[in-house]
Amino acid sequence: MIQVTIPGYKKLKLAHLVLDVNGTLALDGALLPGVKERVTELSQRMQVSLLTANTFGSGAALAQELEISWQQLVPGDEAGQKLDFILALGAERVVAIGNGYNDMLMLDAAALGIVVVGPEGTAFAALRCADLVTLSICDALDLLLYPKRLVAGLRR
Repeated sequence: MIQVTIPGYKKLKLAHLVLDVNGTLALDGALLPGVKERVTELSQRMQVSLLTANTFGSGAALAQELEISWQQLVPGDEAGQKLDFILALGAERVVAIGNGYNDMLMLDAAALGIVVVGPEGTAFAALRCADLVTLSICDALDLLLYPKRLVAGLRR
């Protein structure tokens, strides 16, 4: 678990990390550099899960490489499925990271929503629903590895 108190904002007790795949931690179905090491370290502190529409068919292989669980979304209402997943975990204990339109509901519902502006771009709707914006997945994961960085970005 990752715990951090953010002055004027809230106290976070994060037990789950939920990651979108394409555009967030992978490009064209392949992990971006630096992701594996960070996810491995974070998985020792919290449960990490991938949620993917599996556009490139690499979801199972990526989850196996990262040694974490994954869930393939059924076509249609992917945003609702992601939200349901977050709610089932207990949204108040979840950090969600994504970049797409179908990530906006989970980013909004999670205790901490981080949007990544990566090589695939970022949906404006996702930007509006996130608590923080980063320029790379590694920056987003580093916020969790070094939680005082969250204080810098979120304190009021």
